[in-house]
Amino acid sequence: MKYTTEIKVNVPLDEFIKKMDNVENMKHWQRGLVSAEHISGTPGELGAKMKLNYKFGRRKMELIETITKRKFPYEFHANYTTKSVHNVQKNYFEKTNDGFTKWTSKTEFLPLNLVMRFMLFLMPSMFKKQSLKYMQDFKNFAEEGISVADA
Repeated sequence: MKYTTEIKVNVPLDEFIKKMDNVENMKHWQRGLVSAEHISGTPGELGAKMKLNYKFGRRKMELIETITKRKFPYEFHANYTTKSVHNVQKNYFEKTNDGFTKWTSKTEFLPLNLVMRFMLFLMPSMFKKQSLKYMQDFKNFAEEGISVADA
C-alpha cells in the first residue's frame, strides 16, 4: 500500500531540520515512543540502524529504523521494520514562498504476514491517518513547543 501525505509547518526550513534531525526531540512528536537505541553505523548517517520501542496502552511495538538516504535539508529516507510490516518512508522538505516549510512524505507499507496483509487491505485509511497524526504532532512541537510526551 502506498500513499502520500503533506503538511506545511510554519517555521523556516533550517529550524525545521534542526528539530527533525534530533533524536532527543522524537519523544515530543512520536506518540508512544518509549526509547530509541542506536544499533549500528554512525548515528543519524546513511546506513545507521536504531531500535525504536513504542507502547500504546498494553500493546508494545519494536521497530528497526535504517537510514537509506540523508540529504538534509531536502530529503530524509528510512526503512522501518517490525515483525509484521516493512515501511518505506521518503520525506521531502522544501522552503515555501512565505519562508516556511512544506513536508511531503511518501509512504509504502509491505506486509510481512497474513494478518498485516488483511489489515492493510481492510483499513488503509487507518495507516494514512496515523501518518498525518505524527506530522501534525511534529508541526505542533516545531511551531508551539507542544510535546506529546506531556500528554
